[in-house]
Amino acid sequence: MATGHNPLMAGLAGRCPNCGEGHLFEGFLTVSPRCEACGYDLARGDSGDGPAVFVIMIAGFLVAFAALFTEFTIHPPIWVHLVVWLPLTVVVCVGMLRPMKGLMLAAQFANRASEARNDD
Repeated sequence: MATGHNPLMAGLAGRCPNCGEGHLFEGFLTVSPRCEACGYDLARGDSGDGPAVFVIMIAGFLVAFAALFTEFTIHPPIWVHLVVWLPLTVVVCVGMLRPMKGLMLAAQFANRASEARNDD
């Protein structure tokens, strides 16, 4: 691991957790096979469903709290809830998914989780 950078912050920013320079993703959520800067094998990491679960929990809490707060304080008609909260839910979920996946992959790197695999 290169010194002088935080692998978790690098993952959150979509950078290689090893060097902090190369891109972690090829597309929106597709993990690059190798870091173009240091050659680190990024394909070893597997975040599974973890990022999606955290995003659903965090976004669900934030949007549900905001919707309930709005309902009890302002009492808008139901169509206002649909027009405001459904698109906001999509935007928050999509906006959080890539940084959360990068964070989960970086946490695997920082804790050397790929070395503990048992593919028997």
